[in-house]
Amino acid sequence: MQIAAVVLSLLLAVAMLGSGVMKLLGTKQMIENMRVVHVSVPQMRVLGVLEVLATIGLVIGLWVPGIGIAAAIGAVVYFAGAVVVHVRAHEKNLQPAAVLLVLAVATLVVLLLAL
Repeated sequence: MQIAAVVLSLLLAVAMLGSGVMKLLGTKQMIENMRVVHVSVPQMRVLGVLEVLATIGLVIGLWVPGIGIAAAIGAVVYFAGAVVVHVRAHEKNLQPAAVLLVLAVATLVVLLLAL
């Protein structure tokens, strides 16, 4: 179970880091994606910071399990919110958020089982 916890934590961390950095850099594609779901550029930057912080928490969680679990809980809440925002905006491209939500839930479950 420990290997699965490490693999899932790192996979989620890499995905969140990529997404967070794109939000912080304000890439054209990310600005357009956020505009469609009614998220302003300042709000997008806050979301980017949250994703980078969750990435840090997941990596630290490899040595301090409580921090990794907290970061995974945050990721579940974050991506559940992302799915809700996409649905409320009637935006059809919610697959990335849904996939990351599933990954975050799987990571959390495996981290809890690995205790």
